[in-house]
Amino acid sequence: MKTDDVETGRGCGTSAYARAGVDIDAGNEAVARIAPYAKKTRIPGVLGDIGGFGGCFSLKPYGIGDPVLVSGTDGVGTKLKIAFAMGIHDTVGIDCVAMNADDVVAQGAKPLFFLDYLAVGKLDPRVVEAIVKGVAEGCVMAGCALLGGETAEMPSMYAEGEYDLAGFAVGVVERERIIDGSRIKPGDALIGLMSSGLHSNGYSLARRALLDEGRLDLGLRIPELGRTLGEELLEPTRIYSGALVEMFASGVAEVLGIAHITGGGFYDNIPRVLPGGTRARINAGAWEPLPIFGLIERMGGIDRREMFRVFNMGIGMVLAVPGDGCDACVRFLEGKGFPARAIGEIVRGEPGVDLV
Repeated sequence: MKTDDVETGRGCGTSAYARAGVDIDAGNEAVARIAPYAKKTRIPGVLGDIGGFGGCFSLKPYGIGDPVLVSGTDGVGTKLKIAFAMGIHDTVGIDCVAMNADDVVAQGAKPLFFLDYLAVGKLDPRVVEAIVKGVAEGCVMAGCALLGGETAEMPSMYAEGEYDLAGFAVGVVERERIIDGSRIKPGDALIGLMSSGLHSNGYSLARRALLDEGRLDLGLRIPELGRTLGEELLEPTRIYSGALVEMFASGVAEVLGIAHITGGGFYDNIPRVLPGGTRARINAGAWEPLPIFGLIERMGGIDRREMFRVFNMGIGMVLAVPGDGCDACVRFLEGKGFPARAIGEIVRGEPGVDLV
């Protein structure tokens, strides 16, 4: 194989994304800087350090058996700008639940409950109703309860008609069943679960590429998308947790690691679950990225490696499973209505991603 057929992500800068106002490297540095502060708060029950998809907390030190609580917190991000412009508010709640529930299930936990935080410039009960309707729909998809939330009216912080939406989820898993990637080894297979679109990441760059300087209009119907640009960009994030929890219980195959492909794309998320001495080799020809990604790449003049670092490129989650369990997992997921593909394997090397 020629070396130029492989993209390792080494040196793949984020100049276009940085110009759009988001610096992935700065985000990684921020995590490194805050880690010592988080470490000072450790109490009995805390498992691992910050940086995983979900945070784990064992109840055993408190005399409550050995279940582990797994928590995650996230928001919808600048996808909300599309909702403001379109006047459509009943799907962003699904996005908010998805970003949290699928981080929790990435550790092997079943999401139990979700709480949301909604901050608005001026409270419009109809808009709040639409947002929370979406949150509830997302919770049903994730199989968790909407336990509560907070709505804050903050006119000095947000313009009228604008808001921010975030939340957090808590799940539970037996400690011995936590999925942390530690047993991943060369020869294991990688399965990609297809995304529904951009999900909730990369919107600062997507908006810059597609909408800045009047390039396209959200109401424009684009033949390759089969709908308007606005409809495409508001497509709700696919929620995988319900099907994955079922797969864990079925015993169809052991899941060794799960990477939720969110901000940071392939190059930053997959290495988070790889133990030392292992590397992910991804066959980018194993699936066809959705047309929206090609549109962003062309109109924004964005380097292909950066596309795979910023966006999910059509793969919302990556599972690592033993090679002999790959086909069974794909069949199970397809049977649950979640398109899946074998997209690569684990090889020897330093934790990272080779894109073939």
